[in-house]
Amino acid sequence: MDEPPRPAPRSRGIYLLPNLLTTGGMFAGFYAILAAAIGHFETACIAVFVAAMFDGIDGRIARLTGTSTEFGVQYDSLADLVSFGMAPALVMYHWALSTLKLDSVTLGKAGWSASFLYAACAALRLARFNSQVGVVDKRWFIGLASPAAAAVVVSFVWTMDHLGYSGEQMRFAALGVTVAAGLLMVSRLRYTSFKGGRTNPSPPGERVPFMLLLVVVLMIVAINIYPSVLLLAISWLYALSGPAMWLWNKIRRKSPSTPAQTP
Repeated sequence: MDEPPRPAPRSRGIYLLPNLLTTGGMFAGFYAILAAAIGHFETACIAVFVAAMFDGIDGRIARLTGTSTEFGVQYDSLADLVSFGMAPALVMYHWALSTLKLDSVTLGKAGWSASFLYAACAALRLARFNSQVGVVDKRWFIGLASPAAAAVVVSFVWTMDHLGYSGEQMRFAALGVTVAAGLLMVSRLRYTSFKGGRTNPSPPGERVPFMLLLVVVLMIVAINIYPSVLLLAISWLYALSGPAMWLWNKIRRKSPSTPAQTP
């Protein structure tokens, strides 16, 4: 009796395209660190946003082409730690937090401690996300996602630098932004993931509302005219949406129910 054919052994190699995109994002984050170290802060901030673009498409390309692997997931997390953990922390440190040492030795230590706190919170956020994949509701992020936190930090640097404010002038505000962004990453606040509530992926030919397309076009035009300010507004509004949603839900739960009207 003939034996049934055995399935072909699964290749142990890695897929080139999604991992190449992940490498591109990590390179952009690494370049941001180098640019900040020599004082090219606008270039450093743009590089972090470029890394965020790569991070937004590598996973989608992997799922679209059926090339998702456990290796790719872990590699993506390590790349995110460089691009959205170390890079924003060092950009902020070189721009503003390093100048706190001019006030006192204690504040100087607070500056590099805040930078480390942000990087550590990014690592913790990524580790928690990996451990909760498949458990949490995909419609929500628990804690501010690391790319969004990086956008909060570098958009602040980019906008202030573009408006002519030096890091030394904004050092105390920079300290608060860095600490707040780090703590939001490890918080239990919920943020929308913009993935909706559907369990099945959208069909390739599905239509989108016309107004959504118009909004995207207007955003592209606005980013082209004044990119730093618009990116600052978008990232900060999203970062504040978590605390605002938590506060709204708390107030709504405490509000007494309206008594029924008697005739």
